[in-house]
Amino acid sequence: MKKILVIEDEDILREVVVDYLLNEGFEVLEAPDGEIALELFQSNSVDLIILDIVLPKLDGWSVCRRIRKNSSIPIIILTARADEDDSLLGYELGADDYLVKPYNPRVLTAKVKRFLKIHPSSVDGMLISSSGIVVHLGSRLVSVDGNTISLTHTEFEILAYLMQNKGLVITREQLIAKIWGYDFYGDEKTINSHIRNLRAKLGARGKYIVTVIRSGYKFEEDQL
Repeated sequence: MKKILVIEDEDILREVVVDYLLNEGFEVLEAPDGEIALELFQSNSVDLIILDIVLPKLDGWSVCRRIRKNSSIPIIILTARADEDDSLLGYELGADDYLVKPYNPRVLTAKVKRFLKIHPSSVDGMLISSSGIVVHLGSRLVSVDGNTISLTHTEFEILAYLMQNKGLVITREQLIAKIWGYDFYGDEKTINSHIRNLRAKLGARGKYIVTVIRSGYKFEEDQL
């Protein structure tokens, strides 16, 4: 049973989300503020976090930043403002997706289920390797020049998709459809933020993710 941590200070909203998740068979932990959220996260094995931005004691940005120091768990942020700066800041801090209030709990539940989709056992032993980067599809581990790096759920999906299609130009629309589906509420700048974070984590190997102007991105491996 997958365990979800719902961090929301508005009791009614939190109860509605929790009810929907319980009805889908998830185990749910609840936190009304940022400090309790971090305590629950540190003392429990959690599979996904739903994180409101405006929280008492410790805001959502701070919670996200602290969790991302040592965890790549999927994080969906909730914001009361349809503000591009809010969404981009969330992505810069490592959030995987966001929803603007008021939102449909069914849409939120669908996003949760998409992030927690079970990978077929056939990929457990599969890996993709190129130019010093190794991606293990089953364990979702990534190493660069032999050193394991920590990627968020979304960063992993982008890297795996680009490396599975080495040499091919992948449009931003294709990446959005592959990773978030067609109910995505952001824009193409979202992809840019994730690519920037991914390149930084890959270090010198980040150069192999090439921007194709007015088209998208592609993975170009070393030419021997």
